Amino acid sequence: MAIETLAAGLIGLALLVLASAVLLRRRTGLPWGRVVADDVGEGRRLQRPLFAAAYGLTGKPDYLLERGGYTIPVEVKPGRQASTPYDSDLMQLAAYCLLVEATTGQAPPYGLLRYAQTTFRLAYTPAVRDELLATLAVMRDLLDQAEVGRSHDEARRCAGCGFRELCEDALA
Repeated sequence: MAIETLAAGLIGLALLVLASAVLLRRRTGLPWGRVVADDVGEGRRLQRPLFAAAYGLTGKPDYLLERGGYTIPVEVKPGRQASTPYDSDLMQLAAYCLLVEATTGQAPPYGLLRYAQTTFRLAYTPAVRDELLATLAVMRDLLDQAEVGRSHDEARRCAGCGFRELCEDALA
């Protein structure tokens, strides 16, 4: 009788774990795969950011998944409702792909970008990597300039910028 009770308890526990996993996947839009690190919620298992000294780059993706022998970075933007991903979000995800490549020695085949209702897949190709490295070079060049102009025409982006009070080009 004790074995049946123990077995029933273990089955119940397994069902709870499965239900929790299903809810996480629904809430986050993550595909099935082992979550090896995350930077969201209270659990935050990604203690240190990923760092690539060769590129002067550091960052913490929201999730790192293990799928098919690869580490896949996932960035979650729960407030975004766009039908196509923003270029800036894609570059952020490409940077996480580069960080995974630099820290693990193996480039991920893709990264995932989750908006409120849609998950986008960015193929991490040599062309994407080259575009990211070119973007990083431009950003570094801009850091050396005394004055840098506004890079957009969106008042809402200006309204949320920490430099708005100092910016002579602010729209908001």
